[in-house]
Amino acid sequence: MQWFHDTKISRRTFLAGTGALGALTAFQLNPLMQALVNAGVVHAANPIPIPGSGEWVPTVCQGCTTWCMKEAYVQDGRVFHVRGNQHSKITGKSGCVRQSMALTELYDPDRVRYPMKRTNPRKGRGEDPGFVRITWEEAMDTFAEKLLDLRERGVPERYMTTRGRYGGFNGVMLSEITKIIGSPNNISHSAICAEADKFGPYYMEGFWGYRQYDITASRYQLTFGTDPIAANRQVSFATREWGNMLDQAKVAVADPRFSSSAQKADEWLPLKPGTDSALALALAHVILTEGLWYKPFVGDFFDGQNRFVPGQTVELETMVDTPANAAMEGESAEALTAGTEASGPTAVPTFNELYTHGLVQWWNLELKDRTPEWAAEITDLPVEQIVRVARDLGAAAPNVGVWMSRGMHMTPRGSYASMCGHALVGLLGAADNEGGSMRFSSRPVGKLAKSSDYMDELAKVHSKMEKIDRRGRLEHPALKKGKSGGGVVTGQIAESILEEDPYPIEVVYASWNNFAYSNTGAKQFEEAFAKVPFMVISTLNLAETTMLADIVLPSAHSMFERWNVVANSGNGYGVVGIQQPMVKVGDIRQDESEIPWLLAEALDRKGFSAPLEYLRNEFKDPETGVQPTNGDELGLYMAKIMTKPFWDPESTVGGSKVGSWDEFRKVGMWTSDRYPFRSRWGKFGTKTGNFEFYSEGLKEALGKHAEKHNVGIDRVLEVCNYEARGELAFIPHYENPVRKGSESEYPMLFIDAKHKLNREGRGCNHYWYAGERDVEPGDLKFEDAAKINPVDAERLGLKTGDAIRLVSPAGSITCKASVWEGVRPGCVVKSFGMGHWAYGRHTSVEFGKTAIGGNNNELIPLDFDRLSGSSVFAGQNGVRIEKV
Repeated sequence: MQWFHDTKISRRTFLAGTGALGALTAFQLNPLMQALVNAGVVHAANPIPIPGSGEWVPTVCQGCTTWCMKEAYVQDGRVFHVRGNQHSKITGKSGCVRQSMALTELYDPDRVRYPMKRTNPRKGRGEDPGFVRITWEEAMDTFAEKLLDLRERGVPERYMTTRGRYGGFNGVMLSEITKIIGSPNNISHSAICAEADKFGPYYMEGFWGYRQYDITASRYQLTFGTDPIAANRQVSFATREWGNMLDQAKVAVADPRFSSSAQKADEWLPLKPGTDSALALALAHVILTEGLWYKPFVGDFFDGQNRFVPGQTVELETMVDTPANAAMEGESAEALTAGTEASGPTAVPTFNELYTHGLVQWWNLELKDRTPEWAAEITDLPVEQIVRVARDLGAAAPNVGVWMSRGMHMTPRGSYASMCGHALVGLLGAADNEGGSMRFSSRPVGKLAKSSDYMDELAKVHSKMEKIDRRGRLEHPALKKGKSGGGVVTGQIAESILEEDPYPIEVVYASWNNFAYSNTGAKQFEEAFAKVPFMVISTLNLAETTMLADIVLPSAHSMFERWNVVANSGNGYGVVGIQQPMVKVGDIRQDESEIPWLLAEALDRKGFSAPLEYLRNEFKDPETGVQPTNGDELGLYMAKIMTKPFWDPESTVGGSKVGSWDEFRKVGMWTSDRYPFRSRWGKFGTKTGNFEFYSEGLKEALGKHAEKHNVGIDRVLEVCNYEARGELAFIPHYENPVRKGSESEYPMLFIDAKHKLNREGRGCNHYWYAGERDVEPGDLKFEDAAKINPVDAERLGLKTGDAIRLVSPAGSITCKASVWEGVRPGCVVKSFGMGHWAYGRHTSVEFGKTAIGGNNNELIPLDFDRLSGSSVFAGQNGVRIEKV
């Protein structure tokens, strides 16, 4: 291809030269084969493979957060097909559209295929970077010089790495080598994903992580703002099993939009945005007042009489006579009166909790007044529907799944919304139970070596400095696993760079991310990265962040071109799979093994040998003890180290087992034993060991953060914009939505939705992605659609296809109107994924300048759920519609 040999690549020549189509139009072959022809890996005259002449190679798809085990069909140096790994107990050979879309990424004719450097010093939207091709040696030498300059000036903390989609090796480049250089700034994308989703489960159940759901044994599924069969953490498994589940289970979807899951539901609850927690509390209220909680898990009143009466408190203790004690079911008089006199009145817990803690406190402080009538006023849902769903949940308990991610908690007060949603799991006995939710199954991968032995004094001191995202400050508790500043505040880094607080950032390395597009307040990130003096990015395409970089490194495609290890869980099984290089398109390098190796070699050439010594000494082949001599060997040895527990004959790890590395490489994955239901009851990892409705862990964490800043807990909550004071801070409770933009100026509420064709924000530069937009209900082919209810359309004088402008306090974008009944009146629903002003020929009107449609994140104001660190994508974000 001509552009591959150009020495100067402008916006125009980059796209014009990426595929010399000649007389062969995009409609003469199917889109995948056309992409293969454009990429120069298939001859147009004979694009059909010979059946049976290739092989199936195991890999892992990372097109969403499910991370399914896959097999790719490889023939003559190219990949033609992808299916589920036949050994998977989660998906088997089945899959979803994202696995096929991976091929469009691999063979994207607009893909970056060699290193480039910027020649235009001006940065910003509309500026042509003037990229020119360079060698890998020049790219890494330039990178190394910038890092060594920071060390020589004694400011290595001014180096920052950012992580997007990652594999198991990511910490080597993004964390460990960063520490050896002397910087604390390895910033993950996690807080623009779902840190608030982990908050409730951690402080109530002792688990900081995502859940898996036992769909096969479910009798009821309740989702808050999520769409399990379109875009979620188990979408492939859910897609396969959802129809089977509907034969035995009911589904209720609480969402202002009529999602794909809502189409298959028994109940659609189109509640007002940002009020999910009111619904959850009202459901809990009904479950308690009608005695529907799951007693084998929660417990019961000492005499079996339900004292949960609306508006009335319950005494924590009750005085009973000793003879009455003996009649109590499940308890002897001796047990209840141990250490007391044998007769006379004795104080006993009014409610005898089994595997929970603080239920009566929660009722007294919050739930007693959270009636269905109260919630109906807030959510705008019918009282009878709230009551009906609560009763159905109680009838199905404990075989109930409650889905929250990524939905109800992505708000400015989302930590407490997360607790409200997850509290239902405890009430219904669905925690670690059949048909309910489970933790991710154990996946005991081998550990990669830390770098502390290779850090000099400069690195040891500066790597302990405050991180650029300001985590742990009074206004950013980020209470991951109970630690002040233990989490990440990804969305904060743009402001920190612009304000140079706590210090300037001079060098950035970005790996597989596009923060200038994927963060709320996207234009602020553009400004921030434009300010950074030197930026390197490893990437597939010239996306928005790439256009602001100084060095562009063509990255391997995670699924087909690199060594890595990826772990996940689903259907009650933990899985660990390998990615392995099977093809190579262009002069690319593996992002988590070859790029750190090449950087370490460049640093070594300039006299700083510690990173290369770390890689050579700590990542030897576990079979032979041989040191790696290049980045590909480094990747291979890291893969063997991490998977050794699964193929080493001397390993005692359970689950599936093979006898050697060679055999494991052919199978491609390990599977755990079946999840042990109820094994964590009474030892959940909380302060009490039980499911905590009154969170002793959160009380301790908030107390330590407050003490760190010499203030009280109420002051922490005030600064962080929560309403709770006193003991409300430690329980699931209702917090009013935070509205962005006045109702008079921005009368409608914006709903950001995830399109089922999104591959983690990638894969969008393809004819399929644009042409099949309408697989999402209400979307339009080849358009970026904002969906509005016919009631609003009539009021505004709009019809489907009209060009409109959406305006919010954060900015404005243009798109097309789609009049659709599946939107709650007063709301605007728009799928995320369009609005790329860079990326490739199918995403923009004019590459580098004008997008097709608009980026949702330019409308959503930058804000945080500060207890977790999560960025805010949902809630009550006001917009107005203007006809263009």
